[in-house]
Amino acid sequence: MINLYSEQDDPLFGEICKLVCDDLSLKGDADVELLFYDEESIHKLNLATRGIDKSTDVLSYPNLTEIKPFTKENYPFDYNVENNSVFLGSIVICDVIAKRQAEEYGHSERREHAYLFLHGLLHLLGYDHIDDEDKVKMRAKEEEILGQMGVSR
Repeated sequence: MINLYSEQDDPLFGEICKLVCDDLSLKGDADVELLFYDEESIHKLNLATRGIDKSTDVLSYPNLTEIKPFTKENYPFDYNVENNSVFLGSIVICDVIAKRQAEEYGHSERREHAYLFLHGLLHLLGYDHIDDEDKVKMRAKEEEILGQMGVSR
């Protein structure tokens, strides 16, 4: 199970966590932090952490270098004994850009938020899109899970 920590209490994100856990057969409990930034704040964060001088829709900051069952034995230094979980990392979404993209792409804000969160979560779980082969795998997984939610393109 993925425990989500966010100021925004939207069941959409919890639903995505459950679907991802089921789909990837994740074992054990993990924690994810979800933050919402304005455009200026995400621009500054992107510049400070990635050296990219522009705003972006979503940033993800993985805590783990490999994914295996979320146990104290596998992650002795990343294991939270208070809630028996492993910290996966943080996802930051720019709500303003998400709303603008939803309008631009002609779909709902819910779909755009779902996509951005799922995209960030898959990054935390080791997915990437640096090369074409990895991009195809990640996009297929995103569309599969969004389709299960009824918010595919």
